Amino acid sequence: MQPARSLIERAPHRATPEGSVRHPSRRSRRAMTFGLACGLLLAACSDDVKPAATAIDVTGAAYGRDFRLQDTAGQWRSLADFRGRTVLLFFGFTQCPDVCPAAMTQAVDVLRLLGDDGTKVQVLFVSLDPERDSAEILRAFVGSFHPSFMALRGDMEVTRKTAEDFKVFFRKVPLAGSYTIDHTAFVYVYDTQGRLRRALRPGMSARAQADAVKALMNESAAPPA
Repeated sequence: MQPARSLIERAPHRATPEGSVRHPSRRSRRAMTFGLACGLLLAACSDDVKPAATAIDVTGAAYGRDFRLQDTAGQWRSLADFRGRTVLLFFGFTQCPDVCPAAMTQAVDVLRLLGDDGTKVQVLFVSLDPERDSAEILRAFVGSFHPSFMALRGDMEVTRKTAEDFKVFFRKVPLAGSYTIDHTAFVYVYDTQGRLRRALRPGMSARAQADAVKALMNESAAPPA
């Protein structure tokens, strides 16, 4: 485990901060298919981010402490709603061509690797694209990966404020008459008390993620010294 909150805290809004993804053109996308198939499921879509096998210990971080967003049924949610469960929180958008679907697929693998403990984990997908990600689209998107996954959204003002509060970088990038979104690709992990404890970096395997989550679950369950 790498106790390095500064990796996230420093310069979170650079053009290509560590942990962010830059979505490529169609031509470069095809060129990277082989690399993605080789297991870098959470790696960035550019060469700026190198695979990393360890989680970051962000215990006590002054950011990412709570949110107020709506689920796909229109109910307002906060971290308090998930107390008692370990939470995996990822920011993305449904029209993401590679990194977001890969992250959701990897989250499914993490739950599987956790076995019975997988039922104690809540995966949350926060949309960075409220203009296109309607509640219906988000419900279908997360439901296509796992029935327990939950999507959250807000209007653009709320989305920007939430991203800022969580030190999540994102920006629109024009693409063929539409746009894609560059964004931070960390997965935040919260303990059963709703405290931010780990950041899973792009490039971690499903096994490495599952081991990090399991270690935190064991730590949370241990009696106080």
